Amino acid sequence: MTVLLWILGILALPVVIAAVWFTGAFVKELFSPSPPDADQAAEAAERLGLLPAERQDTEHAAPLPAPWAQALAAAREGDWQPAAEVLDAIGRDWERRTTFTGLLATLAAEEDAWLLAWEAARPDAPDAAVVRANSTVDLAWELRGAKMAEHTTREQFEGFHRTLVSAREEIARAAALNPDDPTPYIAEIWVALGLGYPQAEMDKLWAEITTRAPHHFGAHYSALQYWCAKWRGSRQQAFDFAERAAAGAPPGTLLSVLPLVAHFEHDESTAVAADGTPEMVARVDAGLADVAAAEPGHPALAQVRHLLAFYLHLQDRHEAALEQFKLVDGYVDALPWRYRGDGSAAYYCQVRNETVRAVTGAA
Repeated sequence: MTVLLWILGILALPVVIAAVWFTGAFVKELFSPSPPDADQAAEAAERLGLLPAERQDTEHAAPLPAPWAQALAAAREGDWQPAAEVLDAIGRDWERRTTFTGLLATLAAEEDAWLLAWEAARPDAPDAAVVRANSTVDLAWELRGAKMAEHTTREQFEGFHRTLVSAREEIARAAALNPDDPTPYIAEIWVALGLGYPQAEMDKLWAEITTRAPHHFGAHYSALQYWCAKWRGSRQQAFDFAERAAAGAPPGTLLSVLPLVAHFEHDESTAVAADGTPEMVARVDAGLADVAAAEPGHPALAQVRHLLAFYLHLQDRHEAALEQFKLVDGYVDALPWRYRGDGSAAYYCQVRNETVRAVTGAA
């Protein structure tokens, strides 16, 4: 899960984390046979300007802002200064800071020569420190791998835990260098998840985050993962957390979608009836109102639209689903598609094309 997050750059973690577990909501579509008119639906989608699977970007949920893309490209070539300039321009916009830091961290976990040069040039730079802290968390999860625990070697687990312990020190340093920034603490959620922080300790960590950024979407998404039954909580704890956050959030923060995420993560049903209840319809409607109120440049907006499109499709609200698909098409690193791993683009196009078929009557 690229925490990041994603979700994650929103979740600041590799997508591979998200692929460790499958859910019933995913199974509903995965094992649905393709309709006999799948080719006609694909052609209808292309007539609407929608892209085929081979042209979908599987690394992002939406196009990156041009300065971000340019800074990432420069970092790949060894130049850290554009990245430093972007973070400086972002300033105290914590949602964007966390998101862009996550993108840099993913890059640094693969190759960090540019980050080493940044650290050498500016030894006490809080921006370099927060990227280093996040990249060490990313590296730990990469060392663990994407397989279930029973298929993960002892050596992988040892490297995973050793690197997470090291990340705690780097997180503490980044937090000390920029005390107002919630980003280091958000990265620590994934340390808490991996090392198995007791829930009381997680509560303390959460207080550090919400004191600094009470409605941070990326933070809430990551914390919800901790409270899920597959990690350190339970189904009830996950829903309690999600519903509290949604109830207390201002319009446009996108936190109203958290109960949908909790449902997705705990849905073991293979029937779509569970997704069309009045409660689920109300959750989707709340999400639609939230995206309508959100700033167009919100880093998590596309992630939320992807999930809404999926549930609108399952609820047979196909025209509304198609509207969301049109707004996100071309980029598929988001729930629920990313849980398919390498097949994310094909899975996305299958569901999207079924929506197109339902709207247009393609046959």
